[in-house]
Amino acid sequence: MHSLPPHVKICTVLFFVLVVVSTPITYWPAFAIFFALVITSALAGKISIITLSKRALIEVPFIFFAILMPFFGTGERFELGPFNLYRDGLLAGIAIVAKGTLGVLSAVILSTTTTAREILRGLERLRLPKIMVQIASFMLRYVNVISDEMERMAIARQSRGFDATGIKHWKVIATSAAALFIRSYERGERVHLAMLSRGFDGELPHTEAKSVGASTWLRAFSIPAVALLVSLFFRMKG
Repeated sequence: MHSLPPHVKICTVLFFVLVVVSTPITYWPAFAIFFALVITSALAGKISIITLSKRALIEVPFIFFAILMPFFGTGERFELGPFNLYRDGLLAGIAIVAKGTLGVLSAVILSTTTTAREILRGLERLRLPKIMVQIASFMLRYVNVISDEMERMAIARQSRGFDATGIKHWKVIATSAAALFIRSYERGERVHLAMLSRGFDGELPHTEAKSVGASTWLRAFSIPAVALLVSLFFRMKG
């Protein structure tokens, strides 16, 4: 899994997510199989379940939103203990949790088995607009530089006795944010001028990518293909 070309893995994850999203949530066994496929893929990529679970915590805010959905809506209602819930809202909430979790886990597996630079190369190979790839590339390159700049500014404020304790200090924080933006903008202009002076013509240099054989595509698409067959089976079965 780690050795697969990045653009192949991106297409595989995208296809799997499309199958999951298009499957009605009422087909419970299909989603159980989808989760089994995701866990199997993680284990095949030697990704521990603990690592997978920790990185999937990013979807927690959406889960809280989904929990509220059964309490609002229209249509049929039913009682569950002391609660009076809407059936459509409950199904929508479960769909958000199940499909969102599968999508997040798939993205986690992709990001764990592929470096950020490889993902950008894969997007470039898939003919994503070059300007978008370049913006993402520079963002990854300079996010640590901007983070270090923020840390130095925070240390400078603390060395002068500043301690944000309330609304009255928001003006200082806003001023610092504006200064950081100006510094980042000026740094971007200097980097662009340096690139132009070195012959930049709108396209970043890169090595020629090797062609991918049909066997690689078949091996990568085996899991989303199984997911598609499962979805079609339960659709026909009704």
